[in-house]
Amino acid sequence: MPTDSTSPTKTQPAPLTGGSALVRLGGIGIVLLSVAGAFLYLGGWFTPNALTPARFADEFERVDGIYSGFRRNHAKGVCVSGFFESNGQGERLSKAAVFRTGRVRVIGRFSLSGGDPYVADAPDTVRGLGLLFWLPDGEEWRTAMINLPVFPVNTPQGFFDRLVATQPDAKTHKPDPEKMAAFLASHPETVEAVKIIKSHAVSSGFDNSGYNGLNAFRFIDAGGKSIPVRWALVPVQPFEAASTTGTAQGDKNYLFYGLIVSILQHPLQWHLIITLGQPGDPTDDASVPWPEGRDQMDVGTLTLDSVESEETSPARDINFDPLVLPAGITPSDDPLLSARSAVYSQSFTRRAGEKKEPSAITPSDVRK
Repeated sequence: MPTDSTSPTKTQPAPLTGGSALVRLGGIGIVLLSVAGAFLYLGGWFTPNALTPARFADEFERVDGIYSGFRRNHAKGVCVSGFFESNGQGERLSKAAVFRTGRVRVIGRFSLSGGDPYVADAPDTVRGLGLLFWLPDGEEWRTAMINLPVFPVNTPQGFFDRLVATQPDAKTHKPDPEKMAAFLASHPETVEAVKIIKSHAVSSGFDNSGYNGLNAFRFIDAGGKSIPVRWALVPVQPFEAASTTGTAQGDKNYLFYGLIVSILQHPLQWHLIITLGQPGDPTDDASVPWPEGRDQMDVGTLTLDSVESEETSPARDINFDPLVLPAGITPSDDPLLSARSAVYSQSFTRRAGEKKEPSAITPSDVRK
């Protein structure tokens, strides 16, 4: 894989083939709108002349507006760096160099969902963490995770339909409840996924939040044996529930300022936990969790010890394409993965040709 962090990816993107009821729908709509902001967890093969990367990017722009030089989703962010230290346990599952005992350098980016880079922080906004692992022999592993336990849709068409349903009405500037109701009626998987999402407590900050890959992948060991896996980052920092009061939240950038203060005080750490799938576990549906009790393996610790504004960090221009994988990790049959890669590339291409505007989190903020 190339080590040029400004290149979108080594691979070419695949062609993208009244009343209480309204109140309840409004609540679901809020969750979905923030998820719509979750990083473009899209993928799959699209029908020719139907869904394309450009159409997805256009729809994100209609929902959130266009901000020069920023990602079309997860636009608000701050950059970090550090290292991953493997404990060697992962070598039993995958021949990937990242799992050999030892350290590799890591660069990444914390973000909030949505296309507005100046939006006020809120506890229920989806949080993201994109990472790039620099491996020996020029290989890279790029991954982007969010703090949701499942994804709310399971197909590219479902994601697009949901995005259209959350587009603000020109008069009310809010999603149309009737459109949301029609979307939910045709997507029962979303109704079930939202129940799971709302049943999980949200942490108080970026530093004590877990981050999930959601899509399944496959690990290939040295003997060629393949096993389906999902991965997650579990924080060493103790969990604290998020406050929903404005007084507790404080500044509109309070989540990012909290992260900056925390990482300047001490390195932040997460355990990389691999969940092993069994026959019958869905590998093509990110909206469905695997059964409780599946074997898990702690394969090492991620340490982030430096934070930097996007204006001065190369991570601003990194495309955290989930299909940039080292030998020993391959995609599953999840139809979201290839579209996610293709839309990431489209977003990269658009922002690369635009003038870069200042980020909400400035270099002076990081030096506080």
